[in-house]
Amino acid sequence: MQKSIHQILKDHWGYIQFRPLQEDIINSVLQGNDTLALMPTGGGKSICFQVPAMALEGVCIVISPLIALMKDQVNQLKARGIPASAAVSGMTSREIDATLDNCIHGKEKFLYVSPERLGTEIFRLRLQKMNVCLIAVDEAHCISQWGYDFRPAYLNIAEIRNELPDVSVLALTATATHEVQEDIMRRLNFHKQNIFKKSFERKNLSYSVLEVDDKLTKMASIFSKVPGSGIVYLRSRKRTVEIANYLKSKKISAGYYHAGMASDERDKAQQLWMEGKMRVMAATNAFGMGIDKGDVRSVVHLELPDNIESYYQEAGRAGRDEQKAYAVLLYNNSDRVDMERRVSIGFPEKSQIRNVYNALGNNFQIPEGSGKGMSFDFDLPAFSSSYNFPVRECYNSLRLLELQGLISISESLKMQSRVRLNIRAGELYEFQVKNKELDNFIKALLRTYGGLFDNYVDISEDLLSKRLKITVADVVSYLNRLSKLNVVEYFPASEKPKITFMESRIPPGNLAIDKNLLEARKVKYIQRAKAMLNYAEAKDKCRSLMLLSYFGEESWHRCGVCDYCVKRNKSGVSDLEFESITQEVKEKLNEREHSLEELMSLLSRHSEESNQRVIEWLLDNEYIGFSAGNNLKWINTKNSKAEIEN
Repeated sequence: MQKSIHQILKDHWGYIQFRPLQEDIINSVLQGNDTLALMPTGGGKSICFQVPAMALEGVCIVISPLIALMKDQVNQLKARGIPASAAVSGMTSREIDATLDNCIHGKEKFLYVSPERLGTEIFRLRLQKMNVCLIAVDEAHCISQWGYDFRPAYLNIAEIRNELPDVSVLALTATATHEVQEDIMRRLNFHKQNIFKKSFERKNLSYSVLEVDDKLTKMASIFSKVPGSGIVYLRSRKRTVEIANYLKSKKISAGYYHAGMASDERDKAQQLWMEGKMRVMAATNAFGMGIDKGDVRSVVHLELPDNIESYYQEAGRAGRDEQKAYAVLLYNNSDRVDMERRVSIGFPEKSQIRNVYNALGNNFQIPEGSGKGMSFDFDLPAFSSSYNFPVRECYNSLRLLELQGLISISESLKMQSRVRLNIRAGELYEFQVKNKELDNFIKALLRTYGGLFDNYVDISEDLLSKRLKITVADVVSYLNRLSKLNVVEYFPASEKPKITFMESRIPPGNLAIDKNLLEARKVKYIQRAKAMLNYAEAKDKCRSLMLLSYFGEESWHRCGVCDYCVKRNKSGVSDLEFESITQEVKEKLNEREHSLEELMSLLSRHSEESNQRVIEWLLDNEYIGFSAGNNLKWINTKNSKAEIEN
């Protein structure tokens, strides 16, 4: 088996050895163990389930909440000659049917599904007929109610496990606290605890928090000084455009990316950035998942993320090539105010949630007691405007309804045009003979795309138009005509978000909002917000050690490269000596104030030069200061600002 997995890695991925921890995780999976793997962004999580699945008989079911990432991985596997497919929202029931049948008949090695798909009757019925070799759960923190991105549909995985009692599960995540790790294993019904954890430490990554009033000027300065590719993360779509234009005005090559853009615009921007033809991408958190670009030298956060988990993942997109890189958070007092505001609007009143739910049913004309499993194209701004809801409050109400398991909201993702032939080869030949005007088009379609008789195949109308030297409109016309004649099934491209009713519509008077669940979520949100604020406002700790501590990893060695460590290093004394002198200074000045000369005479444990350097550092960083009488005193550096209110 050892030789087998190395051969698989070489044959399909072109690597001759695994990254640290990958082989241990793979061997655990092949031994039939339930396994939890914690690996930071860029650590190579997908290899950990793709390689063992290739060594086993049967299909590997991969559960992921990210449709874009699923499609990306399916395309990558197909490019390596590995059969894979995805059953995602936006596909028709016939497409889903065909995809699942292919898995039953052994035509697919990997089946990517959203957690919502697990609860559907069609999936459950087909699952019983599949030869499943492994269940891989990506973004496994989503199964925990204490995780920062809980998805109720993930709870369906435990039921799937009951139907496949002999199939092991591999849960993967980049960010999980100790509490969340325990919850993941419990909710996935692990037979025994089994965790493989790669250190969260990124030795090549310098974390910094810079407190500045003029964030834009500082951001431009960072990208001017640090060569190579960069990302600046923002919270709103509008800001991505503004910041990209600002960077351009400073002669820095930049573009923008957010989920509201047309897919071809997003693809073009991403491609320019991937190829190095655009240096900096101003983006929302929609950008970055699954992007394999190792040479990102700097990631700047212009605004405070909701939690450390999100920050760690986004900052971790810098320096995936293990070369020196920088993650910089620009912070000022307005970020604290903004965080407090986000808490207040993030949890609408129960009456508001009920109003949004009722409006959804009315909008899609769903009778009470029906609608379960039905999906609809959804335009949030238009919906909010029609019912006079503030957009942000409406969005948060929808997320809370999703948390209750009543609806599911898809991310905005373009579904490419798809085609499948409805007739067999012999029948198609007879049709071409009888319909000469369609013969050339059908031949071009068959020459351009394979597998049309068996699968729904993604196509490009633009490519067909160029090959046939006709307009795109003519291509669409041909496809629609063939569809009406039942020769093909043709589904034009769509990129609208969708909303799915996970349960039948509940009458307004019967809609129970779980107050305890919402309150628990709010408490957890506030705890994470406070942790993020503490990280941003701390001035006396190594940034890397703070992040490691948050994720339950103990380390006593400063990183030496964050903003705090760089300042500490400037003192020119060892860690041990620095701590000793600082403690002695604090003790003396807490007893009473002293002049500089008095204080120096009282410090007897170390050399006069070392004492002087530490005192200068403590003065520069405002740990000590001068009183009105020109004596030195110890300053309380802890912030006295009010904590976030409930």
